[in-house]
Amino acid sequence: MRRHRKVKIVATLGPASSDYDTIRRLFEAGADVFRLNMSHGTQEEQRARYEIVRRVEADCQSPIAVLGDLQGPKLRVGTFEASAHALEEGDRFRFDLDPAPGDSDRVQLPHPEIFAAITPGTQLLVNDGKVRLKVVDCGPDFADCIVTSGGVISDRKGVNVPDVVLPLAALSAKDREDLEFACELGVDWLALSFVQRPEDVAEARELARGRAAILSKIEKPAAVRAFDAILAASDGIMVARGDLGVEMPVHSVPPIQKRLVRSCRAAAKPVIVATQMLESMIESPMPTRAEVSDVATAIYEGADAVMLSAESAAGRYPIEAVSTMDAVARSVEGDPVYREVIEASRKVDRTTVADGIVAAAREIAETTDVSAICAFTQSGTTANLVARERPRVPIIALSHELRVTRRLRLLWGTHCVLVPPVDRFKMAVVNSARVAREHGFADETNQIIVIAGVPFQVAGTTNILRVARCDERLIYRTDPE
Repeated sequence: MRRHRKVKIVATLGPASSDYDTIRRLFEAGADVFRLNMSHGTQEEQRARYEIVRRVEADCQSPIAVLGDLQGPKLRVGTFEASAHALEEGDRFRFDLDPAPGDSDRVQLPHPEIFAAITPGTQLLVNDGKVRLKVVDCGPDFADCIVTSGGVISDRKGVNVPDVVLPLAALSAKDREDLEFACELGVDWLALSFVQRPEDVAEARELARGRAAILSKIEKPAAVRAFDAILAASDGIMVARGDLGVEMPVHSVPPIQKRLVRSCRAAAKPVIVATQMLESMIESPMPTRAEVSDVATAIYEGADAVMLSAESAAGRYPIEAVSTMDAVARSVEGDPVYREVIEASRKVDRTTVADGIVAAAREIAETTDVSAICAFTQSGTTANLVARERPRVPIIALSHELRVTRRLRLLWGTHCVLVPPVDRFKMAVVNSARVAREHGFADETNQIIVIAGVPFQVAGTTNILRVARCDERLIYRTDPE
């Protein structure tokens, strides 16, 4: 199924999108990647959704990526005698390890690692930052605070500690169990929540053992500070603006988003922009103008994908949300200014033969009559490098590895096709021409560019380029010589 846009759409599955008909309609409306949120639902519910996605994939004969999103460590207060209390600015309030129900003066915070890391002056944010407190005194089992922004504090509300790197493992016991479950299930991408340092990524990669690509969610100030190292350790990035906007000044999030997207593009690694993109469509069939502008901004920046969360998982209008995102993407990408912005922001340090090959492919495509760039890829590296160039023509990624075609579904501008293995570049050209015609990218009068690595079946050896015409004589050649 060919998309007539470059940016990809990630749709979260949930109670509103758990049956075959809805998931297929989401795919047909434009969803390229389906997200399984391990924070909600049981493993058996996620298994059922995954199996339906694979049925849709088989029925539509098009690779589909599945992203398993791990919950990450959740910091929460305990319970209260009266369920909730209102705190006013200037009030004193204590957090401690005492499991007794809380009151207007104190509540349990069952995380000794927080007390070990904080110092006087540290901020504690409760309930997505609606209640803000500053530590005035602390010890190994308590923190006395003053309320700097009042509000209601209630049972088991989340706590954020933006000022310090907490000595927490990025993977909780639940995450480790969910990671193994997701890898055994066959997800293509694993999203890590609350990453703070590159070591968090390394731990997940060791546990995944190559069964899924690792995508780091940037939602902590520590992750922003260590971003270059985290990017180097990751296969992809998600700019998760929800918690990022809680733990950092909200006005700082847009420039951070722009900077992270550009860094990912330069590194040839896919980046998703996520959180509250079409939030009003949870209840409304129409988005707000501000939401449309938000989605458009991410697309103008060159993000590989934009993501729907509750809009498609629990909202009343999941199909409409995907269709709206698809329409916004087509409109933006049809704007001449879009190409100007994308090309002006292309900044790549080219140091390898592969860099030169893909840059040459883009230059040839933009100065001659070429209909598509076909990238034969063993590991996905060639397709990633081509997508980094953000060419004007479509990218067709061809691989004999189904897992590779699925993972590349997240990649900007990439149409993924499973093909038989080849051992000669001639047959790679033949297969490319055949696919380009069968999938509607070219006819017998058109030319395509084919790039690959020789010898075949060796990852990371992009070293050859050919311009070929898609005529009948080429397509029906079967000899490798």
